[in-house]
Amino acid sequence: MSTQSKTFLTPEQYLEIERKAEFKSEYYQGEMFAMSGAQEAHVLVAGNAFGELRQQLRQRPCKVYSSDMRVRVTPTGLYTYPDVTVVCGKPEFLDSEVDTLLNPNVIIEVLSKSTEAYDRGQKFKLYRPLPSLTDYLLLSSREVGAELFTRQPDGQWLLTERDKLEDLIELKSIDCRLSLADIYGKVDFSRS
Repeated sequence: MSTQSKTFLTPEQYLEIERKAEFKSEYYQGEMFAMSGAQEAHVLVAGNAFGELRQQLRQRPCKVYSSDMRVRVTPTGLYTYPDVTVVCGKPEFLDSEVDTLLNPNVIIEVLSKSTEAYDRGQKFKLYRPLPSLTDYLLLSSREVGAELFTRQPDGQWLLTERDKLEDLIELKSIDCRLSLADIYGKVDFSRS
């Protein structure tokens, strides 16, 4: 019987591979994890959230990034690609490649069947020590539903839930309001 040992990568090795790759992979504790494509509802919800935030922040010193912007969570060592990321003020990057953001203020993840448990649990746990992070928004891709976790002054996280198209999600830290009717515009749940 042979036992095959796992090969663990350093963050530097991961970045070298990732920057040449034709597909995206996340990285945590020495391992790379390939990311799969998403269903239409997931793509529409993420795109709608990106578009709404970009429109509201266009005249302010904030930038909105799509899922192609890698984020490094320095305190936990996670490298990941959130669905939508917002940074207000000067963005900080890992190096001169300007492809790995270090200081996101808002992270949005769109939940799918395959990622929901991870996004709610372990991933949020890995995001929480990030000092710049003020808001973590989870958006369902299977029904109208938003869960906003907002960091409080004492470091605790306050949960706000919304599940009706007429509801608004307020991201007070960046002074934005997201209408669930806009977030879920053109999403057909019968197909997901």
